[in-house]
Amino acid sequence: MTGQMNQQEIAMLREELEMLMGERSNLLKVVGAAAVLVAGTDARNLPPEAAEAAEMLSKCVNDLSEETLKDALEAVHAGTGRGGL
Repeated sequence: MTGQMNQQEIAMLREELEMLMGERSNLLKVVGAAAVLVAGTDARNLPPEAAEAAEMLSKCVNDLSEETLKDALEAVHAGTGRGGL
């Protein structure tokens, strides 16, 4: 009985981990696209409301670890010449 319970718990944890990894992949794509957008945007050409949002987004992207940002840019193929956007 205990062995079966452990197997069920392991299966549930495996499913949860797979779901979280899929969610991470989607979030990395969003972050990568946001980073590319921020890098290619001249805040002087934006309305004040949009410039404020772009600044907030820029700060959030800059707060990421280098490894996470690299993963995010790779998720959208930025900087690889493949133009994934």
